[in-house]
Amino acid sequence: MRPRWLVAQLGARMHYAVPRILADADLLEHLFTDICATKGWPSLLRHLPARILPAAIGRLTERIPHGVPVNRVSAFTQFGWAYAIRRSRAKSATEATAVNLWAGKRFCELICNKGFRAASGIYTFNSAGLEVMRAARSSGLRCVMEQTIAPRRIERNLLDEERKRLPRWELESNDALSDEFISREEAEWDAADIILCGSEFVREGIVQIGGPAERCRVVPYGVDVHFPQRSFTARAGPMRVLTVGQVGLRKGSPYVLEAAKALKKEAVFRMVGSIGVSPEAEAELRENIELTGPVPRSEILRHYTWADVFLLPSICEGSATVTYEALAAGLPVICTPNAGSLVSDGADGFVVPIRDAGAVSQALSYFIAQPLRIGIFGAHAVARARELSIAGYSERLLGALSTSPA
Repeated sequence: MRPRWLVAQLGARMHYAVPRILADADLLEHLFTDICATKGWPSLLRHLPARILPAAIGRLTERIPHGVPVNRVSAFTQFGWAYAIRRSRAKSATEATAVNLWAGKRFCELICNKGFRAASGIYTFNSAGLEVMRAARSSGLRCVMEQTIAPRRIERNLLDEERKRLPRWELESNDALSDEFISREEAEWDAADIILCGSEFVREGIVQIGGPAERCRVVPYGVDVHFPQRSFTARAGPMRVLTVGQVGLRKGSPYVLEAAKALKKEAVFRMVGSIGVSPEAEAELRENIELTGPVPRSEILRHYTWADVFLLPSICEGSATVTYEALAAGLPVICTPNAGSLVSDGADGFVVPIRDAGAVSQALSYFIAQPLRIGIFGAHAVARARELSIAGYSERLLGALSTSPA
């Protein structure tokens, strides 16, 4: 008998790629989520002119799980709205973690109250699946969790090191609840039959802290964005360098800044994403880099079109999907091993060590000195992106789900 999967997913992660893939393969029993633009009052927003909607509300209209039958989706809209409000009001790392812990537990409670229908397996994401998996195991269901980022214990250690190196970058960093979050995340590994990791970096993090290596499966992601055919001829003017993601220590923003300072006469830099640094650090960034703040999904693709090169010197990720998008846009990608990217070093980009502004500048200078190489690397990036499509991700994901636990 073919397995039937129940997916428990907060937010629209990767545009609902997992439930879409399962639905396309006729393996989806049901999707439980928080807020969805096809269910409840958020579905009415799509009939209103976008110009009259606040930005935060307008982004809800993009939460559409295309390809997933509406009758196979349940959205806990009241909970989702409360979650969004609590997140917006969190003013410290401790408060933000408290919100995430509350949301993960409450989400699981709501799903357990609804029941598992005819599912034979449960698919969850880290920090938001513990109680669901425990209940599912007691009913004989198979349990899968996706570790979307390196373990919190690894992330905390890396960022603590960054804060010691760069103490002025954050206003407040103490998280009194990090141990509780870590305990929850690692308890989910015990409850899961299979742990899916978007990159080898994530798997290595789990192994490093004594997690169950035998139950980990590395499944790189895929994206389905489509860009107009790019001209790979050299363009006049300074090289354009793009970074997408929250501005902060985890994304390696200080090293983008150092590169921007070093190459000020030869390149222009743009960072797209919310800003999570101190006013002092933000002011220095704005002196050297264009900061757009967060932008709607519908607008972000034009920033890839603007750029010549993509830069993401992350300290800690899972497998940053923005690097997949950049490759699909025909951009050479400069990133770190900790970005969890599938960039081929020296072919479609460069992989540089973390915390090495000099290496970042050197990689960028390579393209400044040889602008025609941007087109050569960009062509390789497009070819690489074909392997990292949603179709490829579907094949990898379904293959991993069909394997037996160790």
